[in-house]
Amino acid sequence: MSAAEADVAVVGAGIVGIMTALALQDEGRSVVLIDRGGVAEGASFGNAGAFAFSDVLPLASPGIMRRAPRWLLDPLGPLTVRPAYAHRIAPWLFGFWRASGRAAFERSLKAQAAMMRLARAEMEKRIAAAGLGSMIRSDGCLEVYESERELEFSKANWERRAAEGIGFRHVDRGEIDALQPGLDLRFVRGTFVPEWQTVSDPHRFAVALAETVFARGGRLVKAEVRRIEAVNGGGARIVLADGSAIAARQAVLAAGAWSKALATGLGDRVPLDTERGYNTTLPPGSFDLRRQLVFGGHGFVVTPLETGLRVGGAVEFGGLELAPNFRRSEAMLAKAKRFMPALRTEGGRQWMGFRPSMPDSLPVIGRSHAGATIVYAFGHGHLGLTQSAATGRLVADLLAGRAPAIDARPFDPRRFREGN
Repeated sequence: MSAAEADVAVVGAGIVGIMTALALQDEGRSVVLIDRGGVAEGASFGNAGAFAFSDVLPLASPGIMRRAPRWLLDPLGPLTVRPAYAHRIAPWLFGFWRASGRAAFERSLKAQAAMMRLARAEMEKRIAAAGLGSMIRSDGCLEVYESERELEFSKANWERRAAEGIGFRHVDRGEIDALQPGLDLRFVRGTFVPEWQTVSDPHRFAVALAETVFARGGRLVKAEVRRIEAVNGGGARIVLADGSAIAARQAVLAAGAWSKALATGLGDRVPLDTERGYNTTLPPGSFDLRRQLVFGGHGFVVTPLETGLRVGGAVEFGGLELAPNFRRSEAMLAKAKRFMPALRTEGGRQWMGFRPSMPDSLPVIGRSHAGATIVYAFGHGHLGLTQSAATGRLVADLLAGRAPAIDARPFDPRRFREGN
């Protein structure tokens, strides 16, 4: 068995791993990225492309369990569990129920808001340093409602966002038409978030950042990681599927939805599961889309990209092994056609990706039970792109042994073992 050497080994070359590598390089560390698929080939490839800094509200929230059964009755709706996976998702759903209690929700909201403030600041710095400002759209985001009642139901959550300094305004049909012409008349009210941003294409954005990593001396190893081992006296050993190994002074586990088994091997049983997200990317010119649209009542968004128009979202629990059910993509596309009558739906490319999600809606960022030289950075759910730069900053702080930029205790993997 051969062994190569590295300063810091980052397992996972998605957007979180890339941002972590950049943060470590800022401090003079040398980094090797390890990924079985290459750069940004997982959830970073086909996500909705939003910097969702205003999404401070945890998905696990008071009252959500009363609404979930209605969603689950529709196998193609915003939330579904594949029957073959129902028994495996039960523990995660129990944790989600616990996290939706009022006190737990308030703790998660406070942590998420702090994380988003750091995320915005760190992302702005990273974009400027990499010279990627031309890839950022600052058109805002429009969420639309089919009734006054739907808007009223949402207002409590918007007030919570306002308390965290997030700007928005509720709009009537006339302003909806000004912000986005061509929507079906069923949408009578909306909420506009003017500071919302999107990237021109999330995969190209991640690849551009990875090129910066490589230009600064980082390297990529395309290989499947079989396990991570803590080394007595410090350091880590990354064992690959071909039997070879990489010895590193420190290691970061940022393998997204594939992180659970590797963390379990290190003695940390984190309740990570996978939300399978679906989308269809239509060719450029399919609709005159001015900004990202959110159809919250139906669980999907429509995003303008330089590569086309992306219709996607929703949540399906089905793990990593079941075949995709692209009828979900087709259902969202059919709805989008009803909501945007001039939309041309021909020539689309379907995609399914795995969102690594925790029951309390917070990522796992902290040291492994196996040793301080191994740090976790996974479980961001829908917010991997948004929180990637902040995660890189926190990981760099932890590996340097200094106080993190924000209170990192809410993200510690031990929060589950301690029953918090």
